[in-house]
Amino acid sequence: MSPEFLITSLIIVATPGTGVLFTLVAGLSRGARASLVAALGCTLGIVPHAVAALTGLAAVLHTSAVAFETLKFLGVGYLLYMAWRTFRETGSLSVEHSTAAPSARRVIASGVLVNLLNPKLTIFFFAFLPQFVGPDEPNALLRMLQLSAVFMLLTLLIFAFYGAFAASVRQHVTSRPRVMTWLRRSFGGAFAALGVRLAFATR
Repeated sequence: MSPEFLITSLIIVATPGTGVLFTLVAGLSRGARASLVAALGCTLGIVPHAVAALTGLAAVLHTSAVAFETLKFLGVGYLLYMAWRTFRETGSLSVEHSTAAPSARRVIASGVLVNLLNPKLTIFFFAFLPQFVGPDEPNALLRMLQLSAVFMLLTLLIFAFYGAFAASVRQHVTSRPRVMTWLRRSFGGAFAALGVRLAFATR
């Protein structure tokens, strides 16, 4: 495994984005288990992008303005919906208990959508993975599958770390309503900002 691939992947995964934000919200509002489920959902959301890159569908997104813009604005809409849902909570960020918490399937589905509706991730795989596969490598497809699996594993581990950290400070944060209100507004604003940023993304 190339050290350059590992270092680059770590930097990309660890840089806060929608997946990290989603996992932090899950950890703060619902605890360690929910944050791990959220991290798993975000990781699974990478699978379609990896498959698209490996099958050449990323080239369609790269060359077709309509396909790219359609997927992009679906992602923008979802991020703005998450921002609205966060802002809609009255008072502090809601802290859900096990009896009222959403199912693991619902959390995973939300995590998948967070990464699925981001066309830049598909193009990222399309441009990123081939750089670490030799042009004459006999098993290039297998090699790219291995690299994709490593990238997903790093995503799961790092996101789980973010979520575990959020869950570990949950009790200290949730006991302070003003802090929770500030966090709710910050998370809502961050989701909105990421949506706006994606709206202005180009191929």
